[in-house]
Amino acid sequence: MVNLKEHCLGEGMSEEFLILVDENDNPIGTDEKVKCHLPNGKLHRAFTALLFSKDGRLALTKRAKEKMLWPGDWDGTFASHPRESETYVSSGERRMPEELGIKGNLDYLHKFEYHVPYKDIGSENEICGTLIGVVDKPEELKEIEGEIDEIKWVTAKELISELKTNPKMYCPWMIIALELLDKSKQSALEKYTVILSTWMNNEIHEGLQKAIKVHLPKDKWRLVNEKN
Repeated sequence: MVNLKEHCLGEGMSEEFLILVDENDNPIGTDEKVKCHLPNGKLHRAFTALLFSKDGRLALTKRAKEKMLWPGDWDGTFASHPRESETYVSSGERRMPEELGIKGNLDYLHKFEYHVPYKDIGSENEICGTLIGVVDKPEELKEIEGEIDEIKWVTAKELISELKTNPKMYCPWMIIALELLDKSKQSALEKYTVILSTWMNNEIHEGLQKAIKVHLPKDKWRLVNEKN
């Protein structure tokens, strides 16, 4: 088995600490990033961000081949972990230039819990906040070395077609985030109605649900209800 800590530190990754949470997303402490991603994992806070073009295409990014978990697989636009002083939105806005070379504003959609292993190497065990933003100039997104190897823009139908043929090449948290779009905050749904209109119909839901089942069973992921 690969030593996850040695591999991560060998890449120059500092011993970053993540926020541990309970099932309701209440902070209960912190622990090393590496320990949180061992095969059993520790439930921690994370986010995934979905950036769309004005015509409703979604930016997908291929995870860098250097990454320990899901290397070379297609992800949502970018994903990371909030720091203790941050909200989901502020952490996403901090991380955007580091991952994509651009600055921008994000909005919060929803959050979900999931636990999925990656081979015998590690796992993701997260409460994951989903963020959304719109990119005025898609060509300005950059492939940051060590983070992203490739960027592509897809319509909802194009993604479903790809998921039918090769679902394993797409990160599970991205698929879950898209499946739960219609469970987002009402204010966000109203703000992004035009952009999200092609991503929330029965055909898309069915395709996403089938792809999720390839990665993890239904009892390993759920929408996290908001407090108010």
